[in-house]
Amino acid sequence: MKLLTLVSFFLFYAAFSWAAEQVPVELKGVGIEEHLGQSISLDTPFTNEEGQILPLKSYFDGKRPVILTLVYYTCPNICHYLLDGFSQSLKNLSWSVGNQFEVVSVSIHPVETSKDALEKKQKMSAPKAWHFLVGKEEAIRTLAQEVGFQYKYDTDQKEYAHSAAIFVFTPDGKISRYLYGIQFRSLDLRLALLEASEGKIGNVVDKLLLFCYHYDPKGRKYSILATKMMAGAGAMTVFGVGLLVMLLSRRKKKS
Repeated sequence: MKLLTLVSFFLFYAAFSWAAEQVPVELKGVGIEEHLGQSISLDTPFTNEEGQILPLKSYFDGKRPVILTLVYYTCPNICHYLLDGFSQSLKNLSWSVGNQFEVVSVSIHPVETSKDALEKKQKMSAPKAWHFLVGKEEAIRTLAQEVGFQYKYDTDQKEYAHSAAIFVFTPDGKISRYLYGIQFRSLDLRLALLEASEGKIGNVVDKLLLFCYHYDPKGRKYSILATKMMAGAGAMTVFGVGLLVMLLSRRKKKS
């Protein structure tokens, strides 16, 4: 039995080592390491699409959550699909940028300028409250490291290799949720923003949704939580029965 366990361990280790070696060289060191609950440096300066150099805290008002995308505006591949998909997802959301939340895009390419940022914003017809920023290498690296965004420049392809995700922050700059992909369900966006705001935005229905759903890290989306649903249904049943008994008692007294 011990021999079988030892052999299984070595087979697993060999398979794991083989799988690790299959990752292309240009993608090694690329990915996302989640830093949930960590605060970012809001004093880090970036230049917006209007050419103004402002610290990140200019986009965090302490009241509304913020969604961050790390991309670059001249990217011919995944960044284009991410920004386009995210933009379409926002259109399906009942909340709007600038009212319930803010959106900030930061270029990971230090040679890009505010002109590139403005052209991208205009091309996408993005709302005014969606801020497109550029920055120096040090500022970009600081922000990327704080959110766990690992990327690498491919000198052969002359492109950046990176993952596709958006980062949801609390109003005071703490990382609340990571959402992966290039398109996002309106429900996931809504719940992530509601979660980041600690229920301070939205209505009673939204808060009920947050009560019923939880984030599934394996499925990378919000899933309905059966136990909470049952508890909620049970509470409503008790309330309903109590209300019925009260109404019947009043009718009996009147009779």
